[in-house]
Amino acid sequence: MSNTTIDTNALGEKIVNVLKTIYDPEIPVDIYELGLIYDVFVNEDYDVKILMTLTTPNCPVAETLPLEVEEKVKSINEVKSAEVEITFDPPWTQELMSEEAKLELGML
Repeated sequence: MSNTTIDTNALGEKIVNVLKTIYDPEIPVDIYELGLIYDVFVNEDYDVKILMTLTTPNCPVAETLPLEVEEKVKSINEVKSAEVEITFDPPWTQELMSEEAKLELGML
């Protein structure tokens, strides 16, 4: 086994922990539990790409939320760069929320 293999699982967990500190301003639940994070890619150069959505295309934080995600993910020591791509395909629905988020919002 070569030493160049990065532990993407451990880094993935760190990224998720950071994402769980970022909240949607309109809903008192973090963006991870809300299901706004569609995918997290990490390559061997520790470049992180996050595919995420917003609750609505005209979300008031459409400009600032992706920047906040990038900044916070970049603050992880191992991460060299972070890029957030916003997509509305598929559009976000409440179905994407975790059980925890639905409980929090009294939907269960």
